Amino acid sequence: MMNLYAVIMAGGVGSRFWPRSKKKLPKQLLNIFGDDTMIQATVKRLEGLIDKKNIYIITNELQSPEIKNQLFDLPVENIIEEPFGRNTAACIGLASVIIKAKDPDATTVVLPADHIIKDEEEFQKTIHNAARFANESKGLVTIGIQPTRPETGYGYIQINDKPVSENIFKVYTFAEKPNYATAVRFVESGDFLWNSGMFIWRVDVILDEIKNLMPDLYDGLVDIEKNLSLKNFKEELKTIYAQLKKISIDYGIMEKSPKVYLTKGTFNWSDVGSWEEVYQLSTKNENGIAAVGKVYTNMVNDSYIYSPDKITAVIGLDNVIVINQGDTVLVCRRDKAQDVKEIVDYLKINKMDEYL
Repeated sequence: MMNLYAVIMAGGVGSRFWPRSKKKLPKQLLNIFGDDTMIQATVKRLEGLIDKKNIYIITNELQSPEIKNQLFDLPVENIIEEPFGRNTAACIGLASVIIKAKDPDATTVVLPADHIIKDEEEFQKTIHNAARFANESKGLVTIGIQPTRPETGYGYIQINDKPVSENIFKVYTFAEKPNYATAVRFVESGDFLWNSGMFIWRVDVILDEIKNLMPDLYDGLVDIEKNLSLKNFKEELKTIYAQLKKISIDYGIMEKSPKVYLTKGTFNWSDVGSWEEVYQLSTKNENGIAAVGKVYTNMVNDSYIYSPDKITAVIGLDNVIVINQGDTVLVCRRDKAQDVKEIVDYLKINKMDEYL
């Protein structure tokens, strides 16, 4: 019998989604598609697989109130606040320590809060099979997605294509986001999959791997564990967390551990990493225009235009993204959608925080 838990990582800023995504209301708290926000859809996707009392959200102090508002049916103590962003290794370590204190035999599914997954039944089957393998083998399992195009915005994972169990493969190597030529080579080889950033493992196993491969982080997690029941836990956590390094779970553990396996996710998946991906996933008219809100177009093709409050008129432009939100407007070519994060960097450097 597996004790299945979920850790949903929801502390990001979503800088490529500026100007809709802001510090207080980032991408995962927006309804990019449909009525549900992205984090609500992530929780709903787990219905029937994981009890609500076993779903934990890890976020930050700024976003926590809105998450509690949106996920009002989760136990309030399951909303974990990181005092600072320390990348995914610390984030996952903190959640693992808290879950282990409640259930040392827990198997955890780690999910980003801001992915789009269409086939939920297939998603649940994939998670259940991977969790069963992780529970029995004490392996670390990640979900890989079969590439449909030479995408440069994703990392890749190379596998031995001979399965060790049903839809479970040994991982050879992790590859960072490639250039286009390398991405083409990866896709043509047939043994590289997209790195989805979703993981399944036993809580005791991931903490043991952190102990072996990231001893400094493990020491910090031991200190956190000692302070869990204290009244001033929040203050103690802040002191300990300030000393932790910013390292991703991929770099710190997954690229180094001998226990890493991959399960193929055959469901329709996107990490919705930019406005270009929103355009690709949106319903379009006969001119290839996806428009939301009060929009006028003339001689416009293959573009995404978002303007919920004000009239936005676009004439004679093709392949553009136009976002008119509050007191900010973004206009960019679709093939430059990944560069939107540079605007956020510019605003930070110039202390224009009112636009962040």
